[in-house]
Amino acid sequence: MSTAPAPDDEIEPTDEDIDPTELAEVFEQKAVRLAKRERLIAERTDAAGGAYPVSLPITDTISDLRARYGDLEAGAETGATAAVAGRVVFSRNTGKLCFATLQAGDGSRIQAMVSLAGVGEESLQQWKDLVDLGDHVFITGEVISSRRGELSIMVSEWQIAAKAILPLPNMYGELSEESRVRSRYLDLIVRDQARETVRARAKVNASLRQTFADRGYIEVETPMLQVQHGGASARPFVTRSNAFDTELFLRIAPELFLKRAVVGGLDRVFEINRNFRNEGADSTHSPEFAMLESYEAYSDYNGIADLTQDLVQNAALAVAGSTTVTWADGTEYDLGGEWDRISMYDSLSAASGVSITSATSLDELRALAAREGIEEPPLATHGKLVEELWEHFVKGDLVRPTFVMDFPLDTSPLVREHRSIPGVVEKWDLYVRGFELATGYSELVDPVIQRERFTEQAKLVARGDVEAMRVDEEFLRALEHGMPPSGGLGMGIDRLLMAITGLGIRETILFPLVK
Repeated sequence: MSTAPAPDDEIEPTDEDIDPTELAEVFEQKAVRLAKRERLIAERTDAAGGAYPVSLPITDTISDLRARYGDLEAGAETGATAAVAGRVVFSRNTGKLCFATLQAGDGSRIQAMVSLAGVGEESLQQWKDLVDLGDHVFITGEVISSRRGELSIMVSEWQIAAKAILPLPNMYGELSEESRVRSRYLDLIVRDQARETVRARAKVNASLRQTFADRGYIEVETPMLQVQHGGASARPFVTRSNAFDTELFLRIAPELFLKRAVVGGLDRVFEINRNFRNEGADSTHSPEFAMLESYEAYSDYNGIADLTQDLVQNAALAVAGSTTVTWADGTEYDLGGEWDRISMYDSLSAASGVSITSATSLDELRALAAREGIEEPPLATHGKLVEELWEHFVKGDLVRPTFVMDFPLDTSPLVREHRSIPGVVEKWDLYVRGFELATGYSELVDPVIQRERFTEQAKLVARGDVEAMRVDEEFLRALEHGMPPSGGLGMGIDRLLMAITGLGIRETILFPLVK
């Protein structure tokens, strides 16, 4: 239910961009570490074989130890023994005592102290010879606080759980944005923000599901491989099924199948899943993205706006503990309160100084666009030009979350016509942070009118509009069995994270598509 992305080609680095000296150093370190791995294999005596243990007798997590003993005074001993594992992110070897910082997957850290008195001469030397930055290490020993007040384990036993064959990036430097996106696993190791974003996304999804559960919705799943794409205006990815010997499309939206569920009597349904649109990528668009869609029988776009405000505000509370969120750059943004609802046509008329209604001719709109230096969209219609003009005159001035209500009919083929304004449909787009976050409809449920709308879309397809919808006979057949009046919502999960965290879309997706 979201609009199609605008192309924005991105230049990706090639192997030629990598510093040859740095590359040579990495190869040298890899060779050294592979030799250490061979030594580990040679020295293993257990039946499992290989370089690393299959499992480890861990008794505690690092975060639990920090919660339990984080307030120990410098030099204190607990008498408690713990067995933990973590990745070595700092190491310092000083004669009879070696120090290492172990980091867990959640970013929590503890110091390992490997001493001659604690492990013996042979084991201490093995530590010095075999352990590198990046290795996963298992340690057992007493929980203490070092003389400098650092929570530590005085190691009595240790072993390498997994060896890092390639070196880690500088733990105290900054990864480039490209490195963060291309090698997210390194980003997760090095950067707290990367781990926090993953957890924030999980909290958002859990909050969305809870809000829906509280309102009596059920979660469903619909096909990602479809014989006919629909539910949005976008260019699809095309593939082929060998088993069925037919062309298939990766879905651009789950809408038409979710509406079938409503026809079947599932009055309140939602889905959180992936959509795919074969178009451009920029700071707010990704070819593969997570989408929430929901439908509620006997509701309309006003009720769905209320639902959407609750969903977003509850998600902010789940992540930030407040509806006032703090973005990555330190800016505070208020998602609380009642959000403004403005008319697309009225706000455009006020901003442009020209009265524009659904009856304004295409020629008048073209003249205004030309005067403002706005490039006319391909296969321009009244609705397309109105939306282009609105973005030019109004969009940039929106600061608070705002529902932009009542869209042109010809750009919204799946939406019910407005109950009192001719040529307009009951649709809104929600703008947050200057981008479209969600869209909501009073759904078109009359199969006769829906067929007429599809037919008009088919004419656009014949004129070369690759984003227009086709006539979907299976969907129409479902509607002909009776769909109750309904309200529908579509919201990008990645964009919701952007609204809450202030990050770009490639930062909110764990593993975004890159060239």
